[in-house]
Amino acid sequence: MGSNAQRRREQREQKVAQLRKEDKSRQRRSSTLLTVGLVIAVVVAIGGVWWAVEAGTEDPTPGALDEVQSFEYEGSQHTEEPVAYTESPPVGGEHSGTWLDCTGVVYDEPVQNEQAVHGLEHGAVWVTYSPDLSQDEVDQLTGRLDGSYYFVSPYEDQQAPVVLTAWNNQLELDGVDDPRFDDFVTEFRQGPQTPEPGAPCSVG
Repeated sequence: MGSNAQRRREQREQKVAQLRKEDKSRQRRSSTLLTVGLVIAVVVAIGGVWWAVEAGTEDPTPGALDEVQSFEYEGSQHTEEPVAYTESPPVGGEHSGTWLDCTGVVYDEPVQNEQAVHGLEHGAVWVTYSPDLSQDEVDQLTGRLDGSYYFVSPYEDQQAPVVLTAWNNQLELDGVDDPRFDDFVTEFRQGPQTPEPGAPCSVG
């Protein structure tokens, strides 16, 4: 009888030990799963932040700049003589030794081409508009820009309502609300095409 009781007691102790072992195993699995879950959550959060940053600095919309016309003028060619430019507005080539103030200035009258081209050489975007545009349209146009390295002026001899010009690059827009406006400015203001990046844009 005593032997049977001893065996039952040993069996109960073994069962209790097994249950405790299984319980500890479940706790370890739960802890591991919790840790893995936290790691995944952190990775997802970091990825989300990275994506948001990249989205804010992404390249212009694919295809938005397909109609940009490109040219191959060299910089640093100064002259004090009038220049007969091929393009209208001009996109590069010989230009005045004095650059136009391109610190976000809006000119009410046409500007000197030779000085404007020097501003392009420093990385500015030249926004020209047809004199036929209304004042409301001009205000809407100028309201789309901020900062420096751009200037705005009317231009008589252009076919499109609005033309964006950077050194060796030009895009005709359909109007002041053309969505390609921002893409062009993002790509070419102080862009890789600039012969003298970082050069001053205040009055030369």
